[in-house]
Amino acid sequence: MDKILEVNHVTYEYREDDTVKTALKDLSLSIERGSFTVILGHNGSGKSTLAKLLNGLHKPTAGDVLVDGLNTKDIKTEIEIKRKVGLVFQNPDNQIIASVVEEDVAFGPENLGVPPQEIRVRVDEALTAVDMLDYKKSAPHHLSGGQKQRIAIAGILAMRPECLVLDEPTAMLDPKGRAEVLSTLHRLNREQNMTIVLITHYMEEAEQADRVLVMSDGEILADDTPRVIFSDVERLKRVGLDVPQTTELLFELKKAGFDLSTRALSIEDAAEEIIRAIQKETRH
Repeated sequence: MDKILEVNHVTYEYREDDTVKTALKDLSLSIERGSFTVILGHNGSGKSTLAKLLNGLHKPTAGDVLVDGLNTKDIKTEIEIKRKVGLVFQNPDNQIIASVVEEDVAFGPENLGVPPQEIRVRVDEALTAVDMLDYKKSAPHHLSGGQKQRIAIAGILAMRPECLVLDEPTAMLDPKGRAEVLSTLHRLNREQNMTIVLITHYMEEAEQADRVLVMSDGEILADDTPRVIFSDVERLKRVGLDVPQTTELLFELKKAGFDLSTRALSIEDAAEEIIRAIQKETRH
């Protein structure tokens, strides 16, 4: 398997009010190139710390983080690591710095010393990838939250990363903006084989992922496909997480005595499962 990210026995500690706090405890995981991984966890679970470790913004207290084989602790490869892994934060206003969209998207490649002709190509490509090319002459402050976040993603894409790590990029968006950003991420993953690591607390955003990791108190509680992860409703609720509405419905029906599986995620699959259970009941 071709692993682009490897986290090997990583512990991360920080100081707060003269005490040492542990955000991650002996954590190990790997991310395959071209995969779409969602990391779930309540506030304080360590997921944002992990995001910053994955592109070298934070360095482990113990253990190692490897990006395409490069150790994030190695100062000599710091720029190369940041080229390979782009990090997108929750608030797009914190990442957008220019007064014109195309200038903002050009900022990253300019800092990398990319020639001007190449920058023009990259800006147009990045804006096309997030479906925002028509807005390249616009002022970012006139855009909606979802559009701003897509511009922030374009700014990272212009640096040609191999992997995107997004730390709750839809937390400040309305449902339309969330749908826009999520659609963009799936398209980048599907069409450009870009590795996506999406950190979120929205269960619906995890449904279409290849893999879901659940974090709690700096550790990985569960690691499997969405279907398997969400079927264990009680375990997720114990760590303060919800489940998709379809799973919640099936779970409640099962508690009420219906013999059915909680592994259906789509509305269609859930409907089929309920019909099957009702038919079973009526036969008896």
